[in-house]
Amino acid sequence: MLLSTLFFSLMNVCVKLVPHIPAVEVILFRSLVSLAMSYVALHSKKVNVWGNNKGLLIARGLTGSAALMLFFTTLQNIPLATAATIQYLSPIFTTILGVFIVKEKVKPWQWVFFAVSFAGIIIIEGLDTSADSFYVWMGVLSAVFSALAYSSIRRLNTREHPLVIVFYFPLVALPIAGLFSIFTWVQPQGWDWAILLMVGILTQLGQYYMTMSYQAEEISKVANLNYIGIIYALVLGFILFDEHFELATYLGMALVLVGVILNVRYKNRLSQREIEAHETKLPQV
Repeated sequence: MLLSTLFFSLMNVCVKLVPHIPAVEVILFRSLVSLAMSYVALHSKKVNVWGNNKGLLIARGLTGSAALMLFFTTLQNIPLATAATIQYLSPIFTTILGVFIVKEKVKPWQWVFFAVSFAGIIIIEGLDTSADSFYVWMGVLSAVFSALAYSSIRRLNTREHPLVIVFYFPLVALPIAGLFSIFTWVQPQGWDWAILLMVGILTQLGQYYMTMSYQAEEISKVANLNYIGIIYALVLGFILFDEHFELATYLGMALVLVGVILNVRYKNRLSQREIEAHETKLPQV
């Protein structure tokens, strides 16, 4: 998980290194690389690439594409750590959407945790002079679409091979990004080609190691390591882009992460209690 988070953070750096190239064009190159690597992996495992639940798979691709387009645009226009922090709101929106999609119940304490995170966003939006309010809220909208994509994945989780779910994202994103790129194309120059290639490779590596982590250990034990990404973002932003923040901005980031992490831990605890309660009701052999 530490490697996965590092690769995703480096991917974010690559996106930020090409602010002159439209976000949809970056997604186009990312999708080309990811599609090729995913297809090779599926072919080697002799898995049907088209899956069985095409409607949900396409919905996951559409929402994921929208989320990525908004996130990459945000990355290119506000500090690295700020954009990364806002993206961590997606688990909160996933929980809220779960109320409507899979009829989950949100406990009173979870609403408190949500309020803490949104208080952090308000502080960042109001006090971080380096972050344009428009792009801050665009980042929040990106987190909403990410939550919709995660909700689709949850419904597909036991019905499709994980690699098929991964494959459909670039499959859907590629024509969308290609269409938009016709009207906004900026010719990459020199090192731009290598950076765009690295966006796709680093994304694939991040997904691969994240999958390995979830397969080898309980999600509740490794998921919180994902939030170390904010440390990577702060350090890389300082070294590569000379990003500095006011004390209040660090407070806002901390509130966002505290609210999200408390919500995740609280949900994990509730799930564990439900499992234990179910086991106590099973007949003893």
